[in-house]
Amino acid sequence: MVTAMAAMPDVQSSRDHRRVAIDKVGVKDVRYPITLRTRDGGAQTTVATINMYVSLPHHKKGTHMSRFLEVLNQYAHPLTPDCIPVVARAIKQKLEAETAHLTLKFPYFIEKQAPVTGTPGMMDYSVTFDCTANGEDDFVMTVRAPATSLCPCSKEISKYGAHNQRCEIQAAVRPKGMLWIEDLVRLLENAASAPVWAVLKRPDEKYVTEAAYENPKFVEDIVRDLAVSLEHDDRVAWYAISSENFESIHNHNAYAEITRDKR
Repeated sequence: MVTAMAAMPDVQSSRDHRRVAIDKVGVKDVRYPITLRTRDGGAQTTVATINMYVSLPHHKKGTHMSRFLEVLNQYAHPLTPDCIPVVARAIKQKLEAETAHLTLKFPYFIEKQAPVTGTPGMMDYSVTFDCTANGEDDFVMTVRAPATSLCPCSKEISKYGAHNQRCEIQAAVRPKGMLWIEDLVRLLENAASAPVWAVLKRPDEKYVTEAAYENPKFVEDIVRDLAVSLEHDDRVAWYAISSENFESIHNHNAYAEITRDKR
């Protein structure tokens, strides 16, 4: 014989008398597989680290943490970029919140062939999807790519070459229509003195070294050139871009950023 379970108290839904609203409350660092279409018509499965939050009104004591995972597992079979706004809206509805936030951060892999020998190698790029649901959906894609920068000043004043360093270029964009990760990576790399590769043989190293030397750029040049490319790209409605150059002869890094709304 099954005995009816007594109603359990819902402490989270009780009233809070401090009258302090919370901007974001939820769960962090949930690891979950995500499947993405690739530009060449294939698919790639990787692992995303997911954060899920809602806003909490001043009168409610807490939120129901387990409901975030319930929603994620209900809609994410498989988890794809197309269902991210759906999951964000479902979190908002399930937790009866005014605003829901969903963030996914994951490595994305692209095979690149060395510029001279064609030797293949896998490059990984850091990608973040941010989605906010509050009556309207707001989606931001962020891609971070390593590259090479060579100092124009050093080239001009030095007798024996120029100093160069690795840089990290980042672009957060609000896309209009389909913007492939691969396309954004290419725009980032094209803004640098030269791209970097996973595998380089000696002929490739010669090519990359000389290509960077012939294309010197300050950190300011990198973000300006990237801004020009994004301004002319109709798939981008808004962007926030930056470059951090990891200096090789200074005990500090160089940094620049630009934010523009094209709408």
